[in-house]
Amino acid sequence: MTSIVRNLKQLAAATAFAAIALAVPSAAQADTMRIAFGDIATVETLHLLAAIERAKEAGVDIEVTYLKSEDIAAQAVVSGQADIGVGGPYALIQKVNAPVRMFMQLSTLQMYPIVNAEAYKTWKDLDGQEVAVHSRGSGTEALMKLAAQKNGIEYSSISYIPGSEVRTGALLQGNVKATIVDASGKRVLEREAPGRFITLPLDGAPATDEALFANTEYLEENKEDVAKLVEAILTTWREVAKNPAVVAELRERYKLLPDASAETVAEITPYFTEAAAAGLPLSGGGEATARSDFEFYSVAGQLTGEAKDLKVEDFWELGPLNEALAKLGAS
Repeated sequence: MTSIVRNLKQLAAATAFAAIALAVPSAAQADTMRIAFGDIATVETLHLLAAIERAKEAGVDIEVTYLKSEDIAAQAVVSGQADIGVGGPYALIQKVNAPVRMFMQLSTLQMYPIVNAEAYKTWKDLDGQEVAVHSRGSGTEALMKLAAQKNGIEYSSISYIPGSEVRTGALLQGNVKATIVDASGKRVLEREAPGRFITLPLDGAPATDEALFANTEYLEENKEDVAKLVEAILTTWREVAKNPAVVAELRERYKLLPDASAETVAEITPYFTEAAAAGLPLSGGGEATARSDFEFYSVAGQLTGEAKDLKVEDFWELGPLNEALAKLGAS
């Protein structure tokens, strides 16, 4: 069994255990902010993990659980097994009409479609082939579906492999031949296997990749804690934009990713240097962001109906963000 398959099986087992733990919160957990990640902790989430530690320092009791996919994280929020999720649940909100709203943009889509050069050369070569993305309803899936539309092709199937680092490893080990990874994954592929992979052209998409979302009832009843979390994230994002090397310092300060290899640690500053250059969402989203998302996700098929007819308040609760921006000032 390859290590990538073994890692996925271990993650599935951890998910099952986490689901049980989330389903039966103890009395001591009643005031705990339960955040569900539909991913594993990686370099690309380090700044968010550091911001969570800062929110803890501000008095917010936070418990983070890593789940197998964004789907499961969203389901945990909808069912009340988690308070806050990380992802982009536009399709879920519209499909099930759940009282879930996004309240802060964490990242925009800065991804790279990669194919094994021995199998494919162009988008046309992917007609009738399988591709892998992060999760169902994710920004990576939307990008790949939109690319298929623009290039007049249709995939045979889409598989879901959470984590850009995991998908990068799957490419290197030959378990997948076409997927989409972040900048860090692209650099790893270029370094570890020069010439073996091809990056396919992709139109820029300034749409939301990941956001924080929660039940409207939770947002209403926990305004103070949510505001502290949003403020901690905005503060951290702005520090990273000014000095990407600060993420490595924050990792050491808060003892994050303690088992990371030297190679992984060496990727931290280059990754965030590139992320800062591409543009971190320093204002956390807002109405203009929501409307831009409507356009992108409607074209990509994640949302139904005319983008101009969609209402921001049906998908976003901007109160916590506006409050934090008023306190910190626009960037």
